Amino acid sequence: MSEDRQITVIAGGVGAAKFLRGLLGIYPNELVTAVVNVADDFRLHGLAISPDLDTVTYTLSEQVNPATGWGRVGETWRVRDELERLGGQTWFNLGDLDLALHLYRTQRLDEGATLTQVSLEICTRLGIKAQVLPASNQEIHTQLKVQGQGWIDFQDYFVAQQHNVAVEDLRFEGIASASPGPEVISSLKESDAIVIAPSNPFVSIKPILEISGIAAVLRERRQEVVAISPIVGGAALKGPASRMLEELGFERNSVGIASLYKDIARTLVIDEVDSDLSQRVESEGMRALVTNTIMDTPTRAAALASAVLAEVSLAEEDQQ
Repeated sequence: MSEDRQITVIAGGVGAAKFLRGLLGIYPNELVTAVVNVADDFRLHGLAISPDLDTVTYTLSEQVNPATGWGRVGETWRVRDELERLGGQTWFNLGDLDLALHLYRTQRLDEGATLTQVSLEICTRLGIKAQVLPASNQEIHTQLKVQGQGWIDFQDYFVAQQHNVAVEDLRFEGIASASPGPEVISSLKESDAIVIAPSNPFVSIKPILEISGIAAVLRERRQEVVAISPIVGGAALKGPASRMLEELGFERNSVGIASLYKDIARTLVIDEVDSDLSQRVESEGMRALVTNTIMDTPTRAAALASAVLAEVSLAEEDQQ
């Protein structure tokens, strides 16, 4: 793919951040846009917290904690430890550096800035040249119906309960009135390629797709859309994606991912260990690209990005 083409990546948290870091290592950063999930945003201690946006920005600025894939490298925990000693809520770990960013975001939002404006300010100060866009400036909240408990908020499910409860259904509070953030639709329409990052299809990608107008653009541009499966050998490398596939009635493999993305993406990238599933992925109406999708080093993340770029170039040639 020529290095003068715009690329937009639809992104969740850790897996998307790793892919973006690999892509930015081999491609002009100013030509890359990330449209990031905001449906797991929430308030704690009065602070506005955006976990997926923070993971992406920390990773792209080379400040992410490599041991966890989230939080800051060199983090300290004096506030959390003192809060715990006093009997406050510490179920969601917030380091001291992390708290500074949340304090800044909350201040700016309270002053009337939009989440898009705040994200731009943070990225500029962290030296990020790619464009990181919140999927929406309106509040959207993922809720899950879990076995024996009814509807609970995403952070209760994911962090407090360590996603160890069976999911029966999910919904996105506020989605009906949410609109795409500024430049989101234009970025999707004007990009030469769109990549759906290897993120949880239900709680990271679906809330983006359900914002008015976004899925429609992807359907129109299906030939230029490449999705990367987050499932390798029937399991998610991080998080509950594989188990949620099964709990919500889909195959617990890349074929299940294909059934979710077949209407909006031409190609599904699957890992080499799942090569035997390639024909079944293609029977869903998608092209299967088999390569190494495990991004355990920056070099391997860059190699995956290179494979995706080559696939986009092939799609361009097929249309000529």
